[in-house]
Amino acid sequence: NVVCFFQSARKFKARYATFGFSDKANLDEGAMWPTSFALKGLTAAEEKKIAALVKKAVS
Repeated sequence: NVVCFFQSARKFKARYATFGFSDKANLDEGAMWPTSFALKGLTAAEEKKIAALVKKAVS
């Protein structure tokens, strides 16, 4: 099952890359929650946030 995906900014000629989650991800928070995130860069801070989201998504 696909839980997350990455969409390159360069490939799609977009202003930012996208990191997102499928409906299989366990990210539900009430009646509304984010399913994708814009990425303009990838630092240790973003890596930490992504790791936490992926851990939650597969729990």
